[in-house]
Amino acid sequence: MPVMTPKPETASWRLPPLILHPFAETYGPDKLVESSRASLMLQGLLPQGELSREDLDKRLLDGRYCEIRMLFYVGKDLLRWIEQCQEIVGREETLRRAGFCYQSFAALIVEEPPKPVREKLKKWGVADYKSIFSRALGLNAVFTEVPERQDLTDEFIRHYYRYADQLFACRQLMWSFGDVRPAQFDFDLYASGEYSRMLERQWQDGEPHDDE
Repeated sequence: MPVMTPKPETASWRLPPLILHPFAETYGPDKLVESSRASLMLQGLLPQGELSREDLDKRLLDGRYCEIRMLFYVGKDLLRWIEQCQEIVGREETLRRAGFCYQSFAALIVEEPPKPVREKLKKWGVADYKSIFSRALGLNAVFTEVPERQDLTDEFIRHYYRYADQLFACRQLMWSFGDVRPAQFDFDLYASGEYSRMLERQWQDGEPHDDE
């Protein structure tokens, strides 16, 4: 794990990198497209052809459940990163006194991550990262494992994003916490494959590891 060290010249701290793993599921992208089209058809914005409302509703729910699974796994990566930050904060008296905790770093990644992280997300095509990250953390506030389809009501799946928004907001309001200013912390963002390749290059070149 990278060591977080203060940078006196800027009074900022280096955090561990956030590593996001790709989510792959058979027919996942197709389900998402079908779900979006079904939603538009149910709203009367696209012709539904020979599809019944029951058919459209099933497609909508299948796609939304796929979204839940994808967000859950994103949330697992975010939680792992937040826990790493908390562990290091626990060893730094200056940061402990500031009251930095889970909510501090959840707010940082959702509300105002460093500019290079925002630019990289944009390059990946992730425009609305605030909604994605907050909902991913919201779902992980109640589920320890990805929920099975039969364990969720149709009502929850249909409107899961509203529940996830409220779950994130609820957890943020449960405790008072040190407010993170963007200039105080810096960290990098990697896709898991990209990070692995970077470590391989370092090993091949004989460069020191982050955890050495």
